Amino acid sequence: MMKLMTVLWTAAATAATAAAGGVATDPGSRWYQRLRKPGWQPPALAFPVVWTALYADLAVSSAVALDSRDADDGQDGRRDIRAYQGALAANLILNAAWSWLFWRSRRPWLAAAECAVLALSSADLVRRTHHLNRRAGAALAPYAAWCGFATVLSTAIARLNPGTPARPR
Repeated sequence: MMKLMTVLWTAAATAATAAAGGVATDPGSRWYQRLRKPGWQPPALAFPVVWTALYADLAVSSAVALDSRDADDGQDGRRDIRAYQGALAANLILNAAWSWLFWRSRRPWLAAAECAVLALSSADLVRRTHHLNRRAGAALAPYAAWCGFATVLSTAIARLNPGTPARPR
C-alpha cells in the first residue's frame, strides 16, 4: 500500500522532471524543423501523450516500490530504499538533461549518447523496482523500453544530420 507522502514525493519529482524538460523542448523551432528525421518517427502528438503516461507510471511504480520495504526491514531494507531513491533521482536528472542537450544545446550526438545512459539507468530502475515489488517492476518496464526507443531515435536523427550546425544560419 502506498503512503501519501511517498506518492507525493515521487509525483513532485517526476512533475519537476517533466517541467524541466518541457522548458527546453521546442519542436516548432526552425532548427528542429530543418532536421532530417527517420520515416518511422512517431507523429509529434505521440510524444506528450506517451511521456505523460510514462511519468505517471514512473511516479506510481516508484512510490509502490519505495513503500514495499519499510525501515523496519532492518539495515538491508533501509539501504535498498536509499539506493533506490538515489537511482530514481539520477534517472530523473538524466531524463530532463536530454531535452537540454538536444533542444537547447542542439547537439544530437551528445543527446543520443546521454539517452543511451538514460536507457541503461531506466533498465536499472526497472530492475531495482522489481526487486522491491514485482508488479511495480513489470509496470515500469514500458518506461525503460521507451527510453531505449528514444535512444535509437536520437541516434537516427544524429546520423541523418551529421553536419548540423548548432545554430541556424
